[in-house]
Amino acid sequence: MQQASTAYGIDGATASDLATLIEVDRAASALFAPTGLLSEEALADHVPLDVLAHAAGTGDLFTARAGSGLPVGFALVSLRGGTLYLDQISVHPDHGRQGLGAALLGRVVDEARTRKLRRVTLSTFRDLPWNGPFYARHGFREIKRSDMADWMLDLERIQAEDLDISKRCFMVRKLGWL
Repeated sequence: MQQASTAYGIDGATASDLATLIEVDRAASALFAPTGLLSEEALADHVPLDVLAHAAGTGDLFTARAGSGLPVGFALVSLRGGTLYLDQISVHPDHGRQGLGAALLGRVVDEARTRKLRRVTLSTFRDLPWNGPFYARHGFREIKRSDMADWMLDLERIQAEDLDISKRCFMVRKLGWL
């Protein structure tokens, strides 16, 4: 995995980080505006505060921090179908291209190993460079629709309410026997 610049660090999120993480989420969503893949409503949306607070409390939210300690990115995970599911990675565009996405992804993989899980899964846009191709460079492969678990199909139905799911895919990174 690519490492973040030494000007940054990754740790667990705290309650005092949450308002800043919402701003990071909104700023990162702006990268999608020129793609046409998200509606104006979706672009203005963010991970709800209660979801972030719960995840911070359960150790399911990791924060990338600038040297000043300011949160500039995050990875949100959950346990789904016996895998560690990467719900979202967001990095503030002002801190992009510094290896933070890769460092956050590495932290997620490490967490899966710590929890003795054999897979990390996610759902993403297939062709956007900072989505599907990014994850493929980090060992993820697309899951064929015929191999998708029921929980993935359920999640896909929810995503279909707001997204063109024909442009999305589920991906997995196997971690081997632990």
